Parts: sequence; structure tokens; C-alpha cells
Amino acid sequence: MEFEYLLQVVVAGVCGLLIGYERRNRMKEAGIRTHLVVAMGASLMMIISKYGFHDELGKSGIALDPSRIAAQVVSGVGFLGAGMIFMQRHTIKGLTTAAGIWATAGIGMAIGSGLYVLGIGVAILIFVAQLVLHGRFSWLASPKTEQLTIRMSDETGALENIQKILKDKGIMIINFHSERIKEEAEIAIHFTIKLPAAFEINQLLSLSQDSPFITVIEFQ
Repeated sequence: MEFEYLLQVVVAGVCGLLIGYERRNRMKEAGIRTHLVVAMGASLMMIISKYGFHDELGKSGIALDPSRIAAQVVSGVGFLGAGMIFMQRHTIKGLTTAAGIWATAGIGMAIGSGLYVLGIGVAILIFVAQLVLHGRFSWLASPKTEQLTIRMSDETGALENIQKILKDKGIMIINFHSERIKEEAEIAIHFTIKLPAAFEINQLLSLSQDSPFITVIEFQ
């Protein structure tokens, strides 16, 4: 019987691996190993919750709640998912990865409880949804913030020219600070900018052609 339980853990691990593979290909914080371990661990806990106390059944005064451990798994994975979320350059990162960790635990629990079709089906749905929706539709994309450093000639009208170019491209300046480089007669300006949803960061390379004042462009 325990070999069947082991098979459930293996199947859960494969489903976690599938989701982790997609996340790893997008260079996210949690990849194959994290999703694999979460799915297998959740499946194990669910099996223990359901079958781990069968030798105690039938004894007088003992009542078991098979959902008790499962509920603790959901809470525990919540803390793990929270560790994936962080603030970077005025933008929250890692929400999808955290949600994936939480869903992967649910998949493991489903398979651990013997609901193979449900667990595998949800794993495939999540995998396909990530592939289809990630970056394929511009209306689903979120605005992105980036750090941009521009060195330009210290000439009258140079800063106004840069501001106009960024505005024309639909780029919002969130904040900036500048420093004068006296020995080179240049100004270095460090921008935090918000890009339009469908805007690619490499499109900013054309700034050096758009403005005669720019000498250096650097992304961070």
C-alpha cells in the first residue's frame, strides 16, 4: 500500500517540476527544485493527514480530523510564498511566483489525497496558462519601472530635450537626481522611470539617436 503512496508523491513531484520548468525559463526566483520539493512535500503531508494515523482508529476516546494537517500545509506554504514577494524599483515582484508556489502545494495535496485527475489537470492548466498569457497579450502586461542613467552634454536645453523625448515615448519619470561632471563638461542624471506596458527596455537604446546631447546610456 505504501508503494502507492510513494507513487502519489512522485506524480505530485512531476507536476511541480512542470510548473517550475516554466518559471525557471523566465528566470524567476523559484524554479524547478523549489516547485518540485513543495509539490512532493505537500503530497506527503496530505498522505500523512489521511492515512498516517490508521493504527489509532477504533481506539476508544480517539477522534481524528484528516483535514487538520492539510490546513497547516496551506498556512505554511503561505509563508514560503511571501518570501518570494519583494519590492524592486517601486514595483512589486514575485506575485505570480508566490501564487504558483501556493497552487503547486494544492496540486501536491490533491494528488496526495488520491485525486490524480484533478491534480494533474490543474498542473497542466497552470502550465499552459503561463505559456499563453505571459507576454502574449499587451493588455495583460503591467507597467514596468527601470533605472536609467544618462550622461549628456552640459548645454542649455539639454535636459528639456531629454524630458520631451521621454514624454513622447509615453515614459513617466518617477524621480531623478543629477550630478555635474566638471572635468568632462557633462551631467549624469539617474532616472527612475515607468515604462508603458508594451514597451521593451531595449527600445531606450534609440535615445542616443533621438538626442544630440546624450553621450552615454546605462540600464541597471
